[in-house]
Amino acid sequence: MPPPTMSDASTEGAELLPILLHPSPVLRAKARAVGAGDGDRVRDLAPRMLATMYKAPGIGLAAPQVGESLRLLVLDLQKEDSGGPIVMVNPEIVAESAEQATREEGCLSIPGHYADVTRPARVKVRWQDPDGTRREMEAEGLMAACVQHEVDHLDGVLFTDHLSPLKRNMLLRKFTKDQKSKQREAM
Repeated sequence: MPPPTMSDASTEGAELLPILLHPSPVLRAKARAVGAGDGDRVRDLAPRMLATMYKAPGIGLAAPQVGESLRLLVLDLQKEDSGGPIVMVNPEIVAESAEQATREEGCLSIPGHYADVTRPARVKVRWQDPDGTRREMEAEGLMAACVQHEVDHLDGVLFTDHLSPLKRNMLLRKFTKDQKSKQREAM
């Protein structure tokens, strides 16, 4: 049975958030745990994060990517049978397979740039939903890669950190060059 999700209707009319781009220092900081006093902030932020993710478009977004240092992420694989959007508060990967899988990954904070990343093929993740209910899920395939990618964001890790130094430097140099070119065109 898929985990409970936030309905698509809850994102209608939600104000979009700006997505931070590499090399923003917020992307490299470890996010703080969501505490008891953060409930209203999470309930406000989650639909806005989902709306922003859909508009980008993407399949996952972590709070640090929108400038919020909270252990909060949203996922929706849409084309996969994922059961709809999932909001994870204080997610933690509690088990991972020894078997590895390689998938092409990209990131909304490094738009337009992709690389093959090798990660555990299967993971078990625990989290709370926005109402505080404890959840657990075993994930494989695209869902496993997406969960790991977004949890990495909560720890200040980008997908490029999983690449060799040569590949990482090439990708980030090209991204920086593309960003400078876009800025010049906008002038």
